[in-house]
Amino acid sequence: MSAGNTAFVLICAALVLMMTPALAFFYGGLVRAKSVVSMMMLSFGALAVVATLWILYGYAISFAGTGGEGFVGINGVIGINLGDLGLEGLLSRPVGPTGVPPLAFAAFQATFAIITVALVSGAIADRAKFGAWLIFAGVWATLVYFPIANWVFNATRDAHGNVVNGGWLVHNFGLLDFAGGTAVEINSGAAALALALVLGKRVGFAKGIHKPHNVPFVLLGAGLLWFGWFGFNAGSELAADGIASIAFINTMAAPATGILGWLIVERIKDGKATSVGAASGAVAGLVAATPACAFLTPGWACVMGFLAGVLCALAVELKFKFGFDDSLDVVGIHLVGGVIGTLIIGVVGTGVGLIFTGSFAQLGSQALASLVVLVYSFGMTWLIGMAIEKTIGFRVRNEDELAGIDTILHGEEGYALETEY
Repeated sequence: MSAGNTAFVLICAALVLMMTPALAFFYGGLVRAKSVVSMMMLSFGALAVVATLWILYGYAISFAGTGGEGFVGINGVIGINLGDLGLEGLLSRPVGPTGVPPLAFAAFQATFAIITVALVSGAIADRAKFGAWLIFAGVWATLVYFPIANWVFNATRDAHGNVVNGGWLVHNFGLLDFAGGTAVEINSGAAALALALVLGKRVGFAKGIHKPHNVPFVLLGAGLLWFGWFGFNAGSELAADGIASIAFINTMAAPATGILGWLIVERIKDGKATSVGAASGAVAGLVAATPACAFLTPGWACVMGFLAGVLCALAVELKFKFGFDDSLDVVGIHLVGGVIGTLIIGVVGTGVGLIFTGSFAQLGSQALASLVVLVYSFGMTWLIGMAIEKTIGFRVRNEDELAGIDTILHGEEGYALETEY
C-alpha cells in the first residue's frame, strides 16, 4: 500500500464531498429568499440518499465485472457484483495499481455520485416537493448514474495503458474522459433538461423576473466549488504524480479564462460584467476541464476555458428562446460545458487530437459516447420524473410556490428576523 497516494485520494475525496454543500450555497444564493432553505435541502437530501445507496449497492453496480465475485449481468454494460454489496468484498481485496486500498477508491467515487445527483436539482428550483425529490434521487442514481458510471469509470488497464476489461464506453467506443465529463456533467445536464420539462415552468417565468437573492452566497459557493474541484480532477489520477499535477494546473487555468470569457459576453450583450456571471464563468470552465484536464497542455486549457465561458454564457439564453425553465442553468453550463470539454479532447488532446494525428477518429469517439450518455440520461430521467409526477406528484401547488416553499415544505425560513419590543 502507498501511504502517500492513499492520503492523497482520501483528502481529494473530502474535497469533493465538500462540493455538495458548496453547491447548496451556489444554488441557494441564486433562488428567492423564500425558497433558499428548500433549494439547499435538495443538495443535502441527495447527499444522504446517494451516500447510503452507494454503500448498499451503488459501488457494486458502478464497478461490477472487475475484481468482484458473484457478478450477475452483462459484463461491461450492466450488472452487479453481489460480493460487493455493503462494500463487504472490498475489505479483503488487494490494493490497486497505485497502492490505494479499494475502500479509499470507493469513498472517492461515492462523492462523484453524490454531486452528480445534486447538480440536477438546479433545474427544478422553487417548485419541487422534497419527498418526491428524495425518491427521484434514489431511483435516478440507481437506474441512471450507477450504470453510466460503470460505462465510464469501470475500466481496468494493462501495463501499457490499454483497456482490457469493463468500461463499456471506454472499451468499445474509445472514450477518453479523465474525471467525468460524460458521467457527471453531460449526464446531469441532460437529466436537468428532462426534469425541467416534466415539472414545467415556474409561475411568472420570464427573463429577468427571478433574480438571485444573495449574491455573496453565490460567490462563496463558486469559490468552494473551485477549491473542491482540485480534488475532483487531480484526485482522479489516484496518485500524487505528474498527471495529477497537469490536471491540477488545468483546473486553475480553465475556470480563470472561463470567467474572462463569460464577462466579455456579458459586457457586450448587457453593458455590465456581473459577479454572478464571474461565478458562472468559473463553473463553466471547471465543467469543461473535468474530462479534459489530463489530456491538454495548460495553454490549450486556457483556450478551452475561455471557449466554455463564451459558449455557456450564450447557451443559458436558450431556455428563454425554447421555453424550458432550467432554473439555475444546469443545461447551459453543465451539459454544454461537458460537451465542450469532452469534444475538445478529440481536437487538441495531446497525442490523440486532430491537430496531432490528422485523424477525426478520437473526435468521433468522443462525440458518439457523449450522445449515448445524453440520450440515455434524458430518456430515463423523463420516464422517472413522469412516473413520480403522475403518482405522488413532483411539483408543489402554484399558490405554495408563490407564497414561498420554505415554510410550506420545511417549516423554516432562511432569514427569520425577530423584532424586540
